[in-house]
Amino acid sequence: MYRFSFEKLEVWKESVDFTKSIYLLTNTFPENEKFGLISQLRRASVSIASNLAEGTSRNTNKDKAHFTTLAFSSLMEVLNQLIISKELNFISEADFNKLRENIVKISNMLNALRKAQLNN
Repeated sequence: MYRFSFEKLEVWKESVDFTKSIYLLTNTFPENEKFGLISQLRRASVSIASNLAEGTSRNTNKDKAHFTTLAFSSLMEVLNQLIISKELNFISEADFNKLRENIVKISNMLNALRKAQLNN
């Protein structure tokens, strides 16, 4: 089966795995957060991989880098929401630290991708 270029990106694969982790984690949140932090975290995490996919369809490297920047912005949004979730005791320190490690890894990959896109 044909694979599109975004499906070959390691950062996209990491982002999809990260999104799955966010979905599993938010299943443990209080029911009254269904339309609050649960929704926000899920949408922002999905946006990371989605922006990478959309960016690969762009014609210029500048446009591609723009969508990589949007993916990075969504990643930072997730980090902010996880900090708030930890402060509200919706997630444990251990879960937060594990996800933060994933965020650092993905952010480094996104920065490297953006740099490569702008230097081509």
